[in-house]
Amino acid sequence: MGEQNSGGGRKAAEAAKRAPGGAAAGGRKAAGGAGAGGAKKAAPAKKKAVPAKSPATKKAAGAKTAAKKVATTKAATKKAGATNVTTKKAIKKKPVAVPEKGTADVKGASGVKTVSAKPPAAESRTALVRRARRINRELAEVFPYAHPELDFDNPFQLVVATVLSAQTTDLRVNQTTPALFAKYPTPEDLAAANPEEVEEILRPTGFFRAKTKSVMGLSKALVENYGGEVPGRLEELVKLPGVGRKTAFVVLGNAFGRPGITVDTHFQRLVRRWQWTEQTDPDKIEAEIGALFPKSDWTDLSHHVIWHGRRICHARKPACGACPIAPLCPAYGEGETDPEKAKKLLKYEKGGFPGQRLNPPQSYLDAGGKPAPPLGAG
Repeated sequence: MGEQNSGGGRKAAEAAKRAPGGAAAGGRKAAGGAGAGGAKKAAPAKKKAVPAKSPATKKAAGAKTAAKKVATTKAATKKAGATNVTTKKAIKKKPVAVPEKGTADVKGASGVKTVSAKPPAAESRTALVRRARRINRELAEVFPYAHPELDFDNPFQLVVATVLSAQTTDLRVNQTTPALFAKYPTPEDLAAANPEEVEEILRPTGFFRAKTKSVMGLSKALVENYGGEVPGRLEELVKLPGVGRKTAFVVLGNAFGRPGITVDTHFQRLVRRWQWTEQTDPDKIEAEIGALFPKSDWTDLSHHVIWHGRRICHARKPACGACPIAPLCPAYGEGETDPEKAKKLLKYEKGGFPGQRLNPPQSYLDAGGKPAPPLGAG
């Protein structure tokens, strides 16, 4: 029994020893397992925590973002403004005159058809050429009998009459030249004339002393340099006293049948009014208008424009209401637009009055034109 108790005691003691050691080992193991697992789970917790944003912080961040947007917008606006300034400067280089709108009665329409003048703003070169040529075609239908309005039988008479037409009307020249050519029919006769007698004949034309000097001088030049014949070349005509490009083209176009543009006061006024050119120098006007038309049209174009300027499109009171090309004219409305009032402004055969020539072409008479009366008649 004793051996059993002592043996059981030893067993108990050994069990007791093993128990704490095992417990400790188990505790270490448990602790180690718990520590390893805890460390792994706690690792994410070691990251820097982001504190929740307060309302004040959010407001500050929003203000900062808004400030950035404003700065960006201002920069873009400044850049756009610079572009707009450049664009405005570019536009100022080519101003476009926009005339007031107007209306006119169009013939052949049932009742009254209202048309508005369309200003050729930013008109292309092609559009300008087409409009200019259409105006010329329209005027050719209105004035099919257009002709030079100076009476003449030969180139010498035409060049003298054209020189005399400066600062006066063709009518007054036509009433004066019959007496001049009756007494001095050739360049030789006029070159050898008494200046005082010539002045007396030319007195009605105005500036008679200067004109006497010119016609006698050109007559002398014709005799000395061209055998008493009027030259048919521009370069030679402009060398004659009192003869400029305008006079030369009148002679070339109507006495020699060679195309030329006659840039007189009526022609200058109308081509600018129609915005065919902005030039004021006659030579530059001639060049720009000549480029819009075939050379074969130049002489007739001059007649059409000049006739329209004398009869309808006057300098001070254009008869817009009676104008056949009103829909094509950017200056429509500058004159009288009422058809009845405009009709009273028409001159010469358009208004039922005599023309400027004492001896007009037969085609003019056939069209209903009346010859002008001689000087001193009525």
